[in-house]
Amino acid sequence: MSHTLAEFAGSFLICLSIYLICSFGTSIYNVNMAFIALGIGVTYAAVTMLLSNITAGQFNPAVTIAAMLTSKTRLLDGVLYIVAQLIGAIGAGAVVRFLMPTSEQITRKVWLTPAINGFENGSVAYQTVNQVGISFGIVLAIVVEVIAAVLIVGMAMRSMDDDGQASHDYALAMGAAYGIGAAITYPVTGAALNPARATGIAVFAQGQGLNVEPLGQLWVFWVCPILGAAVVSLVMIIAQMAQDTHVRKPAQVAVAALGDVTTADGDNVSAAPIASADVHEAANNDGSEQIPFDNSAHQRDDEERDEQANTQSNTDEGVERH
Repeated sequence: MSHTLAEFAGSFLICLSIYLICSFGTSIYNVNMAFIALGIGVTYAAVTMLLSNITAGQFNPAVTIAAMLTSKTRLLDGVLYIVAQLIGAIGAGAVVRFLMPTSEQITRKVWLTPAINGFENGSVAYQTVNQVGISFGIVLAIVVEVIAAVLIVGMAMRSMDDDGQASHDYALAMGAAYGIGAAITYPVTGAALNPARATGIAVFAQGQGLNVEPLGQLWVFWVCPILGAAVVSLVMIIAQMAQDTHVRKPAQVAVAALGDVTTADGDNVSAAPIASADVHEAANNDGSEQIPFDNSAHQRDDEERDEQANTQSNTDEGVERH
């Protein structure tokens, strides 16, 4: 439960900060894209570091989906995280919608336009690029958002262990990934990067007189991050399968090549247990847990032969006495 609450709090703080950075920075100060990208990256890093003692800090449904697909996060926990992330983002959107001051000159459209995510007429750069006769269409929007999602989700998976626990440099790594992703995508789509972030502001920007109703384009900002998460997860699963096959295959070939071994007493003994012991030793050297090899069956065979030899020796001694 504490992890779920932390995901809610982190999502709220991240989304509210990004909405305000984009709204204030563009509407009042007319800052450049570098400020937006830096602000987004620092926001993710700071909030992740703030809550690192409570949760690994996913704060993004795409990251959570990838963690579930790669078994780093349990299914039920992942679903709860996504719900918490969405609620936090919607809460942040509500704060911007109802608390930002307005007047006849400064309407809600002025505050909301730089903070929403969209393409073509809904792009934050629409007014600028339209003057030179070009448009940032849906194909470009999908490409840049998928590339950014692969970068962000890949960095998140790289910085988590098998149990979903974050490494010591996770916050800085995620801040860098989100900053680069924002620099790639902001001119085209307003840097969604996160389905929850796109949803929270779109809900309250609907019907506010924007060039395009943001809910009509929201599907792109869910499909692209999830597609990026699926690509990263598939690559990780294939790589793990290839690694497992590489470890097992030499041992299987060795067992097949050795076959049965004939002992000095004329008994046929399978070489598989010997090779199996080598496999366990190799696995242990590779960092895996060593599995003890059971020699009990061979020990019983040796004991039976010793008993037969002793019995025969006693019989021979009795015959000699007589």
